Amino acid sequence: MNFSITFKTKWADFDANRHMRHTAYNDYAAEVRVRYFKEQGFSITDFAKENLGPILFKEETNFYKEIHLGTDISVNLTLKAVSKNLERWKLQHQIFNESGKLAAQVNVYGAWIDLHKRKLAVPSEKFKELFSLLEKTSDFEEIILQK
Repeated sequence: MNFSITFKTKWADFDANRHMRHTAYNDYAAEVRVRYFKEQGFSITDFAKENLGPILFKEETNFYKEIHLGTDISVNLTLKAVSKNLERWKLQHQIFNESGKLAAQVNVYGAWIDLHKRKLAVPSEKFKELFSLLEKTSDFEEIILQK
């Protein structure tokens, strides 16, 4: 499944250089992840019922083109890697300007945390669909966990 959302940028997204501030890219990427999870039946309430939440170990952003005030952007979501037990995952976002040119790429490496124990957790079987439906990157790989 190709998952992408178009956003209208807002005044608060921009800095004194008159282009989108660096952390706004990451904010839009996070919004796309939350919307994807919700569309697949995993709202914040559903995560709470599972006693599970997503956490990030690493977030990396590469910038290619400026985005200026008053322009729309499109942000997609693809699966870059996942462990066999679904505990850990890597997601990739590409952010495109109004002309359809790649403006930035955000890669996140994360996992699921048990919200009571505050330790990493393996999600239930229904999480399989969350990742199986998502389009994979061309360099998709399995995350091998060390024991």
